[in-house]
Amino acid sequence: MTMNLRPALLVMLAIWSGPDGSTLLHGQESKLVHETHVPVGGAELYARDVGKGPAIIILHGGPDFDQSYMLPEMDRLADAYHLIYYDQRGRGKSADHVQPEDVTLASDIADMEKVRQYFHLDSVTLLGHSWGTVLALEYALKYPERVSHLILMNPGPASREDYVQLRKEWLEKRAELVAQKKAIAETAAYKDGDPEAVTAYYRIHFKAALARQEDYEKLIARMHASFKKEGVLKARAVEDRLMQDAWANQNFDLLPQIKSLKVPTLVLSGDHEFIPASSAEHIAQAIPKARLTILEGCGHFTFMECPVPVHQEIDPLFAGRTHLHGSNEWRVN
Repeated sequence: MTMNLRPALLVMLAIWSGPDGSTLLHGQESKLVHETHVPVGGAELYARDVGKGPAIIILHGGPDFDQSYMLPEMDRLADAYHLIYYDQRGRGKSADHVQPEDVTLASDIADMEKVRQYFHLDSVTLLGHSWGTVLALEYALKYPERVSHLILMNPGPASREDYVQLRKEWLEKRAELVAQKKAIAETAAYKDGDPEAVTAYYRIHFKAALARQEDYEKLIARMHASFKKEGVLKARAVEDRLMQDAWANQNFDLLPQIKSLKVPTLVLSGDHEFIPASSAEHIAQAIPKARLTILEGCGHFTFMECPVPVHQEIDPLFAGRTHLHGSNEWRVN
């Protein structure tokens, strides 16, 4: 079967070169897009930044993806914030000279610190999506004085127990999809990193993750365009390594620790989320200054599905307002 998948370039904003070699978002000449590489030991992290204002380091999900699936929708925030994206080590454009076995949760946190230093930031907001929320929480626990705000978007489980609940819910509610994924994962093409087979796998995986068909097709097309055999295999090996440090680790549990975090935190999810609602709820309940917001008509990719409400929920964090724990109210500081 041939899939009708358009290249990601057709669903991304057109760009053109600026006078300094940077790029400009189409129709938004004031938003220069800069690309650079951040040295991290024997490797380099591909980074992309755009916009002016409070700095936000954006942490993509996966762990086997890169930042490309977030664009162009996440760039809407560049009208008010300085957005700093980077492909995590071993993934996307940060894969050169990286051995998967050298990537750990600790090395990913150390890389985040290198990114902060590279951009000369005293403190920073972290925006994590899905797996990226685990990285955001781990970094905030290690460097609490360097984090001003947390935005945890469609958070992945923050404990082994919540991860087990996720798997249980999938088996109970989506047994047919699980069987279809397993069948594809056992094919030689998938094991060999064939982009078509990998796309077919994620087409099933994300079938229940978005509220609208057009957003689902957009996501799959974007991912298909990013899949290259060598990159898929390396990112998959990195993911396997990181799983051992996090969700596959019987002792993984950030919930007791994040009770110590003092930063204003926004936890964003959707009413069509395919991760159990309890994962986001447990995080929001644990962090003293956290606010949980469930957006209507959104699934696991709220930045794509509901970009305007997402922006409206983020802005109060930077307006000197703190959430009153246990309520839906904000206090002006």
